[in-house]
Amino acid sequence: MLAPSRRNRIMQKLREQKQITVKDTAREMNISVGTLRNDLKVLEEEGFLTRTHGGAILPKTFEKEFSFISRSETNIDEKRAIGKEALKLIEGKNCIIIDASSTGMELAKLLLDYKHLTVITNGLVTAQLLSQNPHITVIIVGGVVRTGSSEVEGLLGQSLLSQIHADLFFTSAHGFTSDLGMTEFSIYEAELKKAMGANADQIVVLMDHTKIGRKSIASSIEPSDIDVFITSKKSDSTFLNYLEEQHQINVVTAKIE
Repeated sequence: MLAPSRRNRIMQKLREQKQITVKDTAREMNISVGTLRNDLKVLEEEGFLTRTHGGAILPKTFEKEFSFISRSETNIDEKRAIGKEALKLIEGKNCIIIDASSTGMELAKLLLDYKHLTVITNGLVTAQLLSQNPHITVIIVGGVVRTGSSEVEGLLGQSLLSQIHADLFFTSAHGFTSDLGMTEFSIYEAELKKAMGANADQIVVLMDHTKIGRKSIASSIEPSDIDVFITSKKSDSTFLNYLEEQHQINVVTAKIE
């Protein structure tokens, strides 16, 4: 098993169990204790976990971040402003994809009175919200729902996505850097977003300023694949100019009310 896959499995175990032991985890993953300790050291250096005597735990900041409720309440005014800018792109479109992000949820809230639209999503909360509008057809991408998660992961829905053509794919991420683009905490989530993006005419990234410059384990959408990058005026202008000049991305900065 390659290092990125091992470390992704380690983090998935932490998300589900909140803490792990070296002995049990090494046995379950069929790897040596030395290899596991090295992976834990790397993940701690990158800020993804905290090593303990004989194991590891999630940092408190990450425990909070994994909660959809916590994420949806963080930078809420900024996310609402980004959602409003994203809404302007939907006029005249027939089919869109919205990922399970909390910023995507703010866009979904603005669609409750929208007419004649098909929305594909892997977000359980997003799907439930949009189902309140009888004029919207909601399609949930199939996959696995992990303990405590509000989203569907995995590639079980890839065959469905291959049969659907979307006008726009609205997506966010755990982090975004100029060289890697969007990065996720889960390889499965990253692969699903790649499949979503491959079946849309345009990829629209919704990114609040706190995620810029931060990176995670798995790459999903590369800068060269992004058409529109919507953020707020809180984001670093030098970074945004770089995206426009080096990657020819249409950058939109939302005004926070």
